[in-house]
Amino acid sequence: MSTYFITGISTDVGKTIASAIITEALQADYWKPVQAGELDNCDTKKVEKLISNSKSKFYPNSYALQTPMSPHAAAEIDTISIDTKKIKTPKTNNHLVIEGAGGLLVPINNTHTVLDLIKPNYKVIVVSRHYLGSINHTLLTINTLKEKEFEVSIIFSGKEHKTTESIIKKMTNIPVIGRIDEEPYFDKNVIKEYAKLFKDRLK
Repeated sequence: MSTYFITGISTDVGKTIASAIITEALQADYWKPVQAGELDNCDTKKVEKLISNSKSKFYPNSYALQTPMSPHAAAEIDTISIDTKKIKTPKTNNHLVIEGAGGLLVPINNTHTVLDLIKPNYKVIVVSRHYLGSINHTLLTINTLKEKEFEVSIIFSGKEHKTTESIIKKMTNIPVIGRIDEEPYFDKNVIKEYAKLFKDRLK
């Protein structure tokens, strides 16, 4: 069984939708170690609502913070400090999808970033969405992961931008799992269709 860590090149690039699709495709378990803000409608609840299969399990956050901002700052507002030793990967006999917070170098305390939560055996999936500066952010993210010798692949999210995607493919030479289009909405049926498309490419 494999563990997939979903990271993005920035915030709001489509990590949660990508996580839902991969969770559904593999009938995997899902875990978001650190949630900052939106606790009434957190990413775990969003993914759970989008899943059709009955096999997936959803694990509680190690840290659930009140304010939608960088975890280190949100934790400070909550007058706590995030201890990475208390962020323990759930034990499961199933595939596990882990969703990060923001991008790779988002601080979770004064010494650690999201990158420090990714273990050597994890498969890392980078979600990239086109915007001015996204090529730079994508290459920086992928090159950082490559330097750490992680197994890396990519999902493109949002409206297609051929020149952006083409240069990213050429310069990184990593597997492309697929593209999540700018859909009018995402529900269980839409997630299920993408899951069918992506399933074989995740193996």
